[in-house]
Amino acid sequence: MTAEVAKKKKKAKGITSKSKKKTAIARAVIRKGKGTIRINRMNLNVYGSRYIRELINEPLEIIEPLNAEVDIDINIQGGGAMAQALSARTAIAKALVNYYGEKKLKEKLLKYDRNLLVDDARRKESKKPLGRGARAKKQLSFR
Repeated sequence: MTAEVAKKKKKAKGITSKSKKKTAIARAVIRKGKGTIRINRMNLNVYGSRYIRELINEPLEIIEPLNAEVDIDINIQGGGAMAQALSARTAIAKALVNYYGEKKLKEKLLKYDRNLLVDDARRKESKKPLGRGARAKKQLSFR
């Protein structure tokens, strides 16, 4: 019986949030701390390119004085680099709103960019017959 208990995952303490963009899924855990952000156990300062780091850091810059009070751990799976970055920033924003529970904070984030709190529902359209992609068809020749 103790072997089963040891195999179970240790549940993360704190408030969790989830976000999706295409096939990228980001799960964020927010808890009281010193202001560190980790993505897949890697510090944000060494993750990806500078543009991606700035994109992920946007929700924290909007709520500037409050961001030093919390630690955020993000786990990202699937998708490409940009889809992962966009899903991570949405997960961070959702976690911050849930953590602080302030309506003004939610309105401020929505006013800045709606995609901070709302997932992008668009997905890749499937390929159809007689063509190379979802919409492209073979060109007709009349001569």
